[in-house]
Amino acid sequence: MFEEIKATLEEELDVPSELITLESEFVNDLKLNSLELADLVVLCEERYGIEIEEQDVHSLLSVGDLVEYIESKK
Repeated sequence: MFEEIKATLEEELDVPSELITLESEFVNDLKLNSLELADLVVLCEERYGIEIEEQDVHSLLSVGDLVEYIESKK
């Protein structure tokens, strides 16, 4: 799952691969803005057939948080 999320960040949001680890925070480390975060949520929802609740989005601070969340929904 991490590799899939990493590929999405690289391909869809132009994040350099060397910056992406499980500990990387979307805002502080990867410098994503709110629009890019919204795009990432939509991409993940479509790709994995899940719905990420709005209140849950605010708790997804790092790549690892997103990986765990998606795995728990599948």
